[in-house]
Amino acid sequence: MDKIKLKQHAKNLQPVLRIGKNGINENVVIEVEKLLKKRYIIKIKVLNNCPIEDIKQIIEFVLTKTGSELVSKVGNTFTIYRRKAKAK
Repeated sequence: MDKIKLKQHAKNLQPVLRIGKNGINENVVIEVEKLLKKRYIIKIKVLNNCPIEDIKQIIEFVLTKTGSELVSKVGNTFTIYRRKAKAK
């Protein structure tokens, strides 16, 4: 899908996952995986009480673990995308 169209679609999305005081761990990765199976694009918000202050580290961790791509990052909110696997 075209990156411009993905950004346009992402504008209207609400965050479906919030990363807070527990930080980023395998449970967050599992939840992101579940959400990406339901939807191909999701928005994630990092709350101020998250122990990891560098949002770039969080984004890189999520992208690496889930095999997704970054669509956009605005403040403490980022949107990721993963192509749906084609049915055989």
